Amino acid sequence: MLDKASAIEERVAELERKLADPATLGNQREYAKLAKERAQLSEAAQCAREYIRIADEIAGHRAILDGNDADLRELAKAEMPTLQKNLGAVEEKLKELLTPRDPNDEKNVILEIRAGTGGEEASLFAGDLFRMYTRYAERHGFKIETLSISDTGLGGIKEVIALVTGRGAYSRLKYEGGVHRVQRVPETEGSGRIHTSAVTVAVMPEADEVEVNINEAKDLRIDVMRASGPGGQSVNTTDSAVRITHIPSGMVIIQRDEKSQHKNKAKALKILRARLLEQAQSEQQAKIAQTRKSMVGTGDRSERIRTYNFPQSRVTDHRVNVTIHQLDNFLDGAIDPVIDALAAYDREQSLNA
Repeated sequence: MLDKASAIEERVAELERKLADPATLGNQREYAKLAKERAQLSEAAQCAREYIRIADEIAGHRAILDGNDADLRELAKAEMPTLQKNLGAVEEKLKELLTPRDPNDEKNVILEIRAGTGGEEASLFAGDLFRMYTRYAERHGFKIETLSISDTGLGGIKEVIALVTGRGAYSRLKYEGGVHRVQRVPETEGSGRIHTSAVTVAVMPEADEVEVNINEAKDLRIDVMRASGPGGQSVNTTDSAVRITHIPSGMVIIQRDEKSQHKNKAKALKILRARLLEQAQSEQQAKIAQTRKSMVGTGDRSERIRTYNFPQSRVTDHRVNVTIHQLDNFLDGAIDPVIDALAAYDREQSLNA
């Protein structure tokens, strides 16, 4: 980190020399570009100077500890823990300032949970995960709204799509996308045999209309139909269910939860925009990061990212090899320790890159 801090100071000094150069002053575009970079680096440069100052002070104290003056050695020994603690805090701040910000971090989230392999047991665990994220949202002051849900009638969920709103929602939940595996003994299992099931979670930033350009007249085919309940029975007498087909991509969104056709259309468009934005960003990231395959935030839903083991009351995140031995507490929404570890790992990978 000392090398990075020195490099920042050198770059800022270089920028100031260039900004004072008459040739730069006569080129408005170049001047604006360099001034913008200097402004972006100003806080990091201040942090880098503080890091170098403390590092130099620690080096001086170490020299004293190797010396012959007993009184100075005792003084240096007493001050060293505080200096090292302060250096660690400044280092974390510097890492945060140097890490490129995800432009989606402050956005709301479209959260999709789908039961995978495992039949009814997978559906039951999909319900457990939805409750976990609901409790997590409550803990952080986020609001969660169910956009679409399909249950099994036995307490499980086949699929649920929800909107999580709140500042920084995506920055906290973006690491949750992937395959979540559960190992437990079903209530109907008389022999006590452990079953393994899987649930897929997708996390997408909510898209603004300006980010995803949809021409409703040319790009969409919108069909309305009568919503149906269990067994095909009609749940209302109006054609309120909406099916939207995005012709260019072939994506189909069906929304039937609301009694109002307009509300169903609005929800369907919200989901469609989020999926189109995710698709565009995934394609862009794939082109940029062909040589960098990070386990965190890749968006690859085929990855098994986490295992929930009920008999041993533990949950293990395989990307950062973190294990929590309080499964009940974790499923009650206390998932911050794992998310913090993933965020720290992601920062480290970004800095190295």
